[in-house]
Amino acid sequence: MGSSTEHGLNCVICGVGGQGNVLASRLIAQVLLDRNEHVKTAETIGMAQRGGSVTSHVRGGRPNSPLVPQHTADALIAFEPAEAVRCIDLVRDGGTVIVNTAALQPPTAALAGSDYDGSEALAYLEELQTAGDLHVVFVDGDEICRALGNPKVLNVVLLASAVKAEALGISREELEEAIRAQVKPEFHDLNLQAVAQVFA
Repeated sequence: MGSSTEHGLNCVICGVGGQGNVLASRLIAQVLLDRNEHVKTAETIGMAQRGGSVTSHVRGGRPNSPLVPQHTADALIAFEPAEAVRCIDLVRDGGTVIVNTAALQPPTAALAGSDYDGSEALAYLEELQTAGDLHVVFVDGDEICRALGNPKVLNVVLLASAVKAEALGISREELEEAIRAQVKPEFHDLNLQAVAQVFA
């Protein structure tokens, strides 16, 4: 399990544009800043603002680069199964992958008439877990969002799932404080409810 107190947390968050990836990285960074830790963040963004791949890197400690090198991430938080597989080489042996089980078909696949449903990507992650290389937590984020009546809290649902899995060395209380600091006040209750739903 990852811990920001051992060597500096290395975390990668991947998804597609519009899923709230960047806010999730800011929430982790806020926790580290609240601890007076040095933190670096960076985003690599695909061709499309919405629908293109977005990968956020968060590094604690005193790294030379804001980008997480291959095979060093303590945790990978994936908003979509194929994006998890695309970024899997960034995760260290024994690292944790938090993956949303609901697939989001990219525009290119939709235009090509692909029947992509994420099942192959999820099966591959299951194989890695069975082999003992990674700890994988499968989260039906869409179901939790439906229960809350708002799909926009998927980022907090997955982040809370990573906290619950002890993948980040962050407590629930620290996450909730970061939400209060980074999210507009009118959305505090909704996002805190998302955390509570994960920990229920």
